[in-house]
Amino acid sequence: MIQVYITGGTFDKEYNFITGELFFKDTHLKEMFQRGRCTLDIDVKTLMMVDSLEMTDEDRDIIVHNCRKCPNNSIIITHGTDRIVKTAEVLAAAKIPEKTIVLTGAMIPYAFGTSSDGFFNLGSALAFSQTLSSGVYVVMNGRYFDWNNVVKNRQTGNFEAINS
Repeated sequence: MIQVYITGGTFDKEYNFITGELFFKDTHLKEMFQRGRCTLDIDVKTLMMVDSLEMTDEDRDIIVHNCRKCPNNSIIITHGTDRIVKTAEVLAAAKIPEKTIVLTGAMIPYAFGTSSDGFFNLGSALAFSQTLSSGVYVVMNGRYFDWNNVVKNRQTGNFEAINS
């Protein structure tokens, strides 16, 4: 079974057409798994719905706690892209043995339809969570990165390896 923890981020944001603001209503993950015709055994749990820029150390403690107590060896965490690497660093420092922990996100909300990268990143995270060895990874743009070898390129909106 693959455990999926939802923490918020652009993945699950909605757009208010009147005010122009992005906000959280509910997760889109279950709909995404259905649309993708996913046949994997998946358990989805919402831990929080926050923008990663507003994520606190206490929020990260909740994520670590849930990963530690999780009986499954494969874990996917949906997360905001601005602080995804910070959370990956905290998870790696927690030294959670024998688990493959994959963090993924989206630059454009799923609610925006076909322009969102969320669907593609979620599918990639599912595949990498089943094939990578234990450790902490960031999965974006069809690639996986070791937690300590990735950066968000704010000019291109892509994630890149620090050392190629």
